[in-house]
Amino acid sequence: MPLRHAFALCLLSATLATAQSPATPADLIVQNARIYTVDEGRPMAEAMAIRAGRVVFVGSHRGALLFRGGQTQLLDASGATIIPGITDAHAHLISLGFTLSQVDLVGTRSYEEVVARVAARAREVPAGTWILGHGWDQNDWPDTRNPTHDALSRAVPNNPVSLSRIDGHALLVNAAAMRAAAVTSSTADPAGGRLERATGAAPTGVFVDNAMDIIESRIPAPNHDQLRAAVLAAVREANRFGLTSIHDAGVAPEVIDVYEELAHAGQYTLRNYVMIRGDDSTLAKYFRRGTQNALYDGHIWIRSIKLVADGAMGSRGAALLDPYTDDPTNTGLLLEPSGRIQDVAVRALRNGFQLNVHAIGDRGNRIVLDAFEAALKLVPTADHRFRIEHVQLLNYADVPRFAQLDVIPSMQTSHQSSDMYWTPNRIGYARTLGSYAWRSLLNTGVVIANGTDFPVEEVDPMRTFHAAVTRQDENNWPAGGWFPDQRMTRDEALKSMTIWAAYAAFQEKDLGSLSPGKYADFVILDRDIMTVAPTDILATKVVATYIGGRPVYQKSK
Repeated sequence: MPLRHAFALCLLSATLATAQSPATPADLIVQNARIYTVDEGRPMAEAMAIRAGRVVFVGSHRGALLFRGGQTQLLDASGATIIPGITDAHAHLISLGFTLSQVDLVGTRSYEEVVARVAARAREVPAGTWILGHGWDQNDWPDTRNPTHDALSRAVPNNPVSLSRIDGHALLVNAAAMRAAAVTSSTADPAGGRLERATGAAPTGVFVDNAMDIIESRIPAPNHDQLRAAVLAAVREANRFGLTSIHDAGVAPEVIDVYEELAHAGQYTLRNYVMIRGDDSTLAKYFRRGTQNALYDGHIWIRSIKLVADGAMGSRGAALLDPYTDDPTNTGLLLEPSGRIQDVAVRALRNGFQLNVHAIGDRGNRIVLDAFEAALKLVPTADHRFRIEHVQLLNYADVPRFAQLDVIPSMQTSHQSSDMYWTPNRIGYARTLGSYAWRSLLNTGVVIANGTDFPVEEVDPMRTFHAAVTRQDENNWPAGGWFPDQRMTRDEALKSMTIWAAYAAFQEKDLGSLSPGKYADFVILDRDIMTVAPTDILATKVVATYIGGRPVYQKSK
């Protein structure tokens, strides 16, 4: 063979070797796994290689080992299921942190049980100290009427008490709390709020939506150290359940400051897409700063706004087109004037921010869609990705408008499994057909960003997945599912918690699937949620949670 041919052949061999062998070895290779990548180009894989916090290869065991170097760690998954890091597309992180130390009222089966739990806490704290709790739901009690303060005031006379309802849209307080807030029979209902009243206009102790501000303004604000501790506790809880990312709804500037402080120090093991609080001073501050993307190695995004259009159905504050079936004089509450929603939408478009608006009732959703449509006519924008948060009840005429306006429905499937027991009584059978209508929306071509609204629902995303594919509760009731035609497929449910949620936050290039170039965020599960019997989904446990190729939670053996 001529020398020049031999040299050319050697050069070609060297080039091929260079192309097939990475110049820099991987930090971590995960092997012997069943990986659901949520990447259409390679839906399933058995191994992946990770370098500098990002995926560099997903595919075969053979291919992954080409990235092995002297310092590469090997993780044998022993055949376990791996999915992309789970995103909760609507959550309240600081609220979760505080509820972990408050009186836990979730799952109470009577008002008497609520009173007993609060009285037990009162015996542990000095007189005059505020006692806070969360999670009561009168729909779970034998008497489903709203409670009154009387029994609570008798049991706890010396401490002001404020107990938030499970949906966060109503407070139950005792007499001491009402005295602290100077509430009397002459206290007027604020715009967008309501004081429940007995005969003679005396407040019963239940404050709905904007009326909650009357009480909350008197509760001592947490200091910086308390905020920091609450955030860290909430992040640990999120990681424990496989969450690597959240969309954090309605965050105050002082809380964002804590997030940034922790992220800067490398102590924030979560990716947070922050929706800033929608008051004018907060908007002005962050509009001046401008959109912030992937700060602190992809842990903080600040480029969206949260507004609240109406209340919740559980407390009869969701704005309805027709009155509540079980309260014929009530059509709910509007918490923001529609003109302001349009105004903020216009300002958001001009400043490059996304606007996400809470709307639960059919009237609330229509008002928000109308405001979005008007704003988009004034500031035509193709890729705005405006969102409506919750979308629990729609009039049939508004279903196609999400696709027509490029609006993303951000929904929480576990709300359906929690609310289905009382929804038909609240709004009647006919309107129930338009509630939690995931399939109707998906059929129009939109995607759904899924979440829990924690601490309204449990953090556990397996409840989210189970509800999406079964429309049943944890006891697999009702048989066949509640309005089963509205179910998601398992593939859709997984996408709603990963790639679709990433898209809803402009993050699909970095998050949402296990694809080369994206952050190496993944979760190891102890069973395959894509194939197990539906009755076994809720038994699934997180073995480990990884963010950027590093473990942030590992189940103790």
